[in-house]
Amino acid sequence: MKMLPTCLLILIRYLLQNYIKIVKGIKLMSMKIYSVSGAPRAWRVLLGLAFKGLDYDIKLLEASKKEHKSSEYLKIHPRGTIPALEFEGKIHRDSIGILAWLDRQFPEVPLFGTTADEAANIWQVSLEACDYLREATNDVLFSIMVQGRPIAELDTEELQVKVVLAQKLKAECRWLESLLSETLYLAGDMPTAADTVCFPEIRLIERALDTKFIDMNAVSYTHLRARETPE
Repeated sequence: MKMLPTCLLILIRYLLQNYIKIVKGIKLMSMKIYSVSGAPRAWRVLLGLAFKGLDYDIKLLEASKKEHKSSEYLKIHPRGTIPALEFEGKIHRDSIGILAWLDRQFPEVPLFGTTADEAANIWQVSLEACDYLREATNDVLFSIMVQGRPIAELDTEELQVKVVLAQKLKAECRWLESLLSETLYLAGDMPTAADTVCFPEIRLIERALDTKFIDMNAVSYTHLRARETPE
């Protein structure tokens, strides 16, 4: 019986020891995210991937050209919304659904906790943010950031409504601050899906304060606390 060359034995040993990593690397090469620049729901997925340390390719669609409504993209996502994730010939849609799929497919660094209580808390914060924080952010920022309609163009009644909506947004941000007063992250001491859902909304508010300060000032929204995190 012939002995295998030493170099081949070393290679076989390496392949056996690193099989899971190698297989994951092959799989990750086929993971593709469809997004639009600045889309907060796509940011959720990108943050989830970052927390897990996973690699991916991103396909940016141009919203101005309505590429997300093209016949080609509608084959991928019939609703024509963002994001979508393509992996090994299968399509996964909806940001929360994709995060849940990621947690099952790549369980290392869990996004939805490891116990029933942790999972319940993370889902609660995530879904409350989807229902209330997302709506509050959109109510204040959509006309300012997307439609490009200055607050100065609003009539008195419209301005009063916008001011009330800004106060609701402040209340949602205070809710997040109350969570962060108890734990390092929104649902515990490690990043979770709750953080991936909420951070894009806060980043949009920061962007509005940076680029549309006059409009944000007009609706009495001029301050966003930045929490210092430990080194």
